[in-house]
Parts: sequence; structure tokens; C-alpha cells
Amino acid sequence: MHKKHIITKTTVVFMEVLTLSLFCFALLICVILDASVLYALAAGLVIFCAYAKIKKHSFKSIIKMIFGGIKTSKNVLIVFLIVGMLTASWRASGTIPFIISSAVKLINPSVFVLMTFLLCCGVSFLMGTSFGSSATIGVICMTMAYSMNINPVIAGGAMLSGVLFGDRCSPVSTSALLISELTKTDIFTNIKNMLRTALVPFILTCAMYAILGFSAGDGGETPDLNAMFSGEFNLHWFSVIPAAVILILSLLKVKVKLAMLASIASALIIGITVQDVEILEFFKIMILGFEAETVEIKHMIDGGGLVSMLKSAAIVCLSSGYSGIFSATGLLNSLKEKTSALSKKATPYGATMITSVFTSLISCNQTLAIILTHQLCDGCEKDENKAAINLENSAVVISPLVPWSIAGAVPLASAGAPTASLLFAGFLYILPIYSLIAALIKSRKDKKDEQNNQLYS
Repeated sequence: MHKKHIITKTTVVFMEVLTLSLFCFALLICVILDASVLYALAAGLVIFCAYAKIKKHSFKSIIKMIFGGIKTSKNVLIVFLIVGMLTASWRASGTIPFIISSAVKLINPSVFVLMTFLLCCGVSFLMGTSFGSSATIGVICMTMAYSMNINPVIAGGAMLSGVLFGDRCSPVSTSALLISELTKTDIFTNIKNMLRTALVPFILTCAMYAILGFSAGDGGETPDLNAMFSGEFNLHWFSVIPAAVILILSLLKVKVKLAMLASIASALIIGITVQDVEILEFFKIMILGFEAETVEIKHMIDGGGLVSMLKSAAIVCLSSGYSGIFSATGLLNSLKEKTSALSKKATPYGATMITSVFTSLISCNQTLAIILTHQLCDGCEKDENKAAINLENSAVVISPLVPWSIAGAVPLASAGAPTASLLFAGFLYILPIYSLIAALIKSRKDKKDEQNNQLYS
């Protein structure tokens, strides 16, 4: 009887390893062929469904597993679509052109790298998307870097660090919302914790880019963005109102979806009254995205729209479907036991960070890395708010450092930065390393306090 139990357990472990290996193989093929990660994720869904079927689950129950997983991310999916409309409306209302043309006046060659980081932080915090930020302020910063003879590798690293800063802690960030949904925590509490834990890494990153800026290049001609954008937009200060609405409502802790819809409404009014956009044209832009008529600024400002977020929404759908299958079949249980044991030695954050490295390497996208890391480390940290910040300080910023992950590859490609820029994405390295050191110090202090209490009790 005991022998039969061992054989059965061995067979189960073999099936789990085989299933996960097939999924990793599908991802590897997509990387090699430079194909969309959606193909690998679709193949993964078939593979995991087959595993569930082998485990004696009916087709009906498997469908329930998938939709149960997707249901947990329904708010994230809705926000994804609203974000697409938001970024398009900000383009049509002149919000993004006004902010960018005003901000770049602060740049000069000696502080270019530092200002690139800070500008990308600011814009990404407002937009809540690394993809949208890299396609706007990222493009402009890289265009200026080339024209001013600034080292594009260093400038690209500063740009990537900046756009991921906002992607991590913006009130309209889909990754922040996803983690709040997974951990059942309040997004505004999470943002407060993210800003607190990122303070020292942020200062260190600023110091790093300030030093690198002196050796990054010798300067050159700065493009006149104000003149370029003025040909298409009325750069009136009213245009900043949609961004101000997001900030004010977020500070008042208004629900994210309502804050974004209010911003879109204000952008609609500005677009019609200030930019002379017809109302039907504005709604078309929100669906299909903005297209500039001026050729010189098309690569800087085109994009956004509900349609632009469909691929990201599909990635979230498929990845969330996985989570339902994983929970019901126990596919990751043996791995969860290992992460639980690791958390006792390396702290819950240490286990989360190490796990996120491996999930980022195999997932090729930030969303799946977050979901897999959460599932594998669920229970390592009993405090839900701490579990949320552990994910924010690991999977969110580690995933973009993987060269074949779309989390970093897409922002670099859309901004025109070289892949080698990953080496200079300082914030993405400093934050998890600093968080690990802080967790280890706190763990050692807690153990020492516990020993002292036992000694005097």
C-alpha cells in the first residue's frame, strides 16, 4: 500500500513537471520565432486543460475553473479598456502634448539623464502605463538623446526605469490594480506603501543618473517641441485639466474607474472647446486611437484607444484562466511547498523575489509573472498588505529586466532605445535589492528580539 502511494505521488510530480515543461517549451518557441506571446499563452491554456482532464475533471468543471479565474480579474480587464480610452482622450485634448512640451524645457545636457528619469516617472504616474509612457515621453526623450549626442544606452535605461516607476505605483496602473485584486487589498493603501518603500531606491537612482549624466554625452541641438506640437494642438493650460482630475480624485481616494471616467469626460470637453475636435471624431479616437496629421510628431503622439488594449486584455484573460485551473487542480502545490520552506529561510520577501525571477524568465510578460508569483507564494506572508508590497517590489520590476519579456522589450522598442539599456535601468535593480536587504535586517532584528524576550521571560 505504501509502495503504491509512492508510485502515485511520483507519477503526479512527473505529470506536473511535464505539464509545466511543455508550457515553458511553448514560450521558448515564441521567443525564438519572435511570435506573439498570445500564441504561447493559448497553447498553455490547452496544456493546462489537458492536465485537468487527466486529473479526472469534467469539461464543464474545467470551463468553470477558467471563468472563475477570469472573474477575479474582471475589474482589471475593465480598467485596461478604460485606460486605452483615457490615453487616447489625453492625446486628442492636448493634455499629453502640453505636459511634454512644457516639461522638456527643463532639460539641458548636463542633467539630461536624470531629467529623462524624472520626466518618465511623472508622465507614467499620470498615465499608469509603461507602454503608453514609453510611446510618448519615452520617444521624445530618446529623440532628444540622439540629437544631443547623449549615450542612448544610458538614456534608454533612465527612460525604462522612469516608465516602470509609474507603471508600478500609479493610481491608474493596471499592474497595481491586478495586485490589489489578487491580494484583496486597498489600492490606495498599496500605493502609500509603494511610495514609502521606494523612497530610498528612488533617491539612489536619482544619484546614479545624476553621476552618469556628466559622462553620457556632450550635448547638441535640442528639438523645438513647442513649435512642433503647436502646428497640431492649441497648447493652452486648460489642456492639463484631465491630468489634474486624475490626481485630485486619486488623492480623495475616489474609485479608480470613476476617476478615469471623470478625466475622460473633462478631456472630451477640452477636446471639443480648446482643440476643436468634433464629438463623433473624439469618440472614434477613444476607440481606434489618435492619429496626428503632422508627420513630424506622428511617432511621438499617435496611439492609445480601446483597440490598443485588446492584446493586453487577452493576456490578462488567459493568464487569469490559468489561475483558476492551478487552484482547482493543485498543479503548483509541490512548488508552493518549496517556496513556503524558502520563506522561512530567506524571509517571505526573499522567497517572493526569488520566485518572481523564475516566473519572469518563463512567463514573457508582467501579468503572468505577477499571477504565478502570487499563486506560488500565497501564504508565505500572512499580512495581505505586506504580501501586496512584496509583489510590487519584485515581480512588477523584475519582469521588465528579462530581455525576451514584453514588459521591457516593448517600451524599449517603442521608444527607440537599444536592448542594452536594460543594464542601466537602475531603479529596477535597486528596488528589489534594497527591499531584500531591508527584509533580511528586519528578520534578523525580530529573531534577536524574540530571543531576548525568551531570555528575560
